Amino acid sequence: MPEKFLQPYDPTTTESRIYTEWEKSGLFNPDECVKQGVTQADAPTYSIMLPPPNVTGRLHMGHALMLAIEDIFIRYKRMRGFRTLWVPGTDHAAIATQSVIEKQIKKEEGKNRHDLGREELLKRIGTFATESHDTIVNQLKTMGASLDWSREAFTLDDKRSHAVRTVFKQMFDAGLIYRGLRIVNWDPKGQTTISDDEIVYEERVAKLYTFRYSKDFPIPVATTRPETKVGDVGVAVHPDDARYKEFIGKEYDAVFCDVPIHLTVVADKEVDPAFGTGAVGLTPAHSKIDWDIADRHELSHEVIVINEYAKMTVAGRLEGKKTTEARDMVVEWLKSEGLLEKEEDTKQNIATAERTGGIVEPLPKMQWFVEVNKEVPGRGKTLKELMLDPVRSGTINIVPEHFEKTYVHWIENLRDWCISRQIWYGHRVPVWYKGEEIAVGEEPSGEGWTQDEDTLDTWFSSGLWTFSTLGWPEQTEDLARYHPTDLLETGYDILFFWIARMILMTEFTLGTIPFKTVYLHGLVRDAQGRKMSKSLGNNLDPLDVAAKFGADAARMALVVGNTPGTDMRISEEKIRGYSRFANKLWNISRFILESTQNADLDTPLSAEDTELLAAIETLTKEMTTDIEEFRIYMAAEKMYHYTWHELADKIIEESKPILAGSDAIARASRARLLVTLLDRTLRLLHPFMPFITEEIYQSMPTKDSKLLIVAKWPK
Repeated sequence: MPEKFLQPYDPTTTESRIYTEWEKSGLFNPDECVKQGVTQADAPTYSIMLPPPNVTGRLHMGHALMLAIEDIFIRYKRMRGFRTLWVPGTDHAAIATQSVIEKQIKKEEGKNRHDLGREELLKRIGTFATESHDTIVNQLKTMGASLDWSREAFTLDDKRSHAVRTVFKQMFDAGLIYRGLRIVNWDPKGQTTISDDEIVYEERVAKLYTFRYSKDFPIPVATTRPETKVGDVGVAVHPDDARYKEFIGKEYDAVFCDVPIHLTVVADKEVDPAFGTGAVGLTPAHSKIDWDIADRHELSHEVIVINEYAKMTVAGRLEGKKTTEARDMVVEWLKSEGLLEKEEDTKQNIATAERTGGIVEPLPKMQWFVEVNKEVPGRGKTLKELMLDPVRSGTINIVPEHFEKTYVHWIENLRDWCISRQIWYGHRVPVWYKGEEIAVGEEPSGEGWTQDEDTLDTWFSSGLWTFSTLGWPEQTEDLARYHPTDLLETGYDILFFWIARMILMTEFTLGTIPFKTVYLHGLVRDAQGRKMSKSLGNNLDPLDVAAKFGADAARMALVVGNTPGTDMRISEEKIRGYSRFANKLWNISRFILESTQNADLDTPLSAEDTELLAAIETLTKEMTTDIEEFRIYMAAEKMYHYTWHELADKIIEESKPILAGSDAIARASRARLLVTLLDRTLRLLHPFMPFITEEIYQSMPTKDSKLLIVAKWPK
């Protein structure tokens, strides 16, 4: 028996050494597996693209959960003989990454991006992104992720940039990308547009003011934002509201807090007659809903009263005031004029920018959009329909199933996607201007061309992830072999932001789906059920956890009992419990290997031992079905209970007198059984606890491959 078993198992010295051995073997690369003869060249393929972590810092336990789940499927399929590919990569995460550096520069140097200039800012972001990337790669390896590092990608590298420019031009040429003046979510703090996905709603208590625009205006209106009323162009009421029918179509002039306004009363079915006064003041330039109503009734969109810095632009007492200050001034004016009829508290969802915390202002801006309701040339369907069809038809399977309804509801209500951002880091919009001329896609030759200043939404490039990582737009062997990918595993919180956009981009570009199954995991919370955050001090760093308990223990703690789509709780105590399990497995292996050194592995098994072998064969069948049907939490738990309570507590304890007894036939049978059960246990546990199982496997007399990562999954 090897000397290593004379010592307790030490993951800190073992895990890094084993990962180095795996990397040296080259067997994370499916081509190398074929070359070394451990995988058949014509074997079925299995592929996953790692959801690329943002280069904004370090991975957290949510990432560790993602890695554990994906690595389980990858290792399982590799052992099943599949030509298995798991592609690693990172995301430049434009707004998030630039925001980190801008805050740092502001804090340390008191400067903003304009003080530095575009070139210097991008240089600093590049340095930060590289350092962050290296930290992330170290964390991925520490957690045991068996990724094919030879195919690593970055959403902002040259190959992915070429793919972005190519898709942009194709969509532009198809009439699906346009530039127009539309209401967007504007972050005054970050000075950029943000998508609906990057908004965090905070419930706050606000004041609901009921007022009239002037003493002779016949309809009372309620609002939580009286400062915007200087930009009103009309009042909308429900067409069946008897209170206001006589005023529909009439026009009124007023001077509202020093600002002349012209109002038209319109009838619109979208107005809720039961809310407030049943009348809505229309501020089209500062509300998406109002913009749409104004569109339907041909009212002006051009009265803009708030600028990019959330300050008032109108003449008079409000000029240059912040919106919050202007609100108080308008209320005081309404009171002094006798126009304020009621003031009451109400709960309101305030839109804030996820990255900066700034209160979002809806503003009309010239932006680039993807049109989702326009028919795609040659497809006979809109982009929205192309996003819905594969989910509705079951071509894409979502686990758990109830998220399908959520997805469909969101896509059905999808607006055109604003893809331009007013930041400097990221893929610059591939459009060039020269006078009235425009060039799209690649930079045109000749003098006098100026590129669009904006960058593209991060989701535009990450939406291409499943196929840009495989070499597209080149028609590579990888693309032909591994796409569509088999599994997309990620948190349920980005079902719409990323998954929907990947379906959109792949359907448009390749006319196919990006993945066959979407596996959604929940959020990882602390022992009290709280979201993990730096401010609460409850963050667990995967590197610290691995150093303290071992990556295997962390993986098991994250997977056991964790059903798809459900938030889970993690604690050091739970992880410590699975480090004890690792030690138990080590001690089981030491006993068996020490007690069966000269075992004859061809000896016939007794009836009792045959029955014990049949039990683990039944377990093998159950576990295989569980993994195939995405119940890895059940497979892990069954293996845990079998190893500890069946193999250790019962079989080994019953074996001790048999191995010490005088019945040579019984001894030989039991020795063979124990070695067989240990071999089977190591193989079944390997996807879940890859390090310790690999370390023990190296001492097994039943090895059928150099490394356990390519050993055969039990039949």
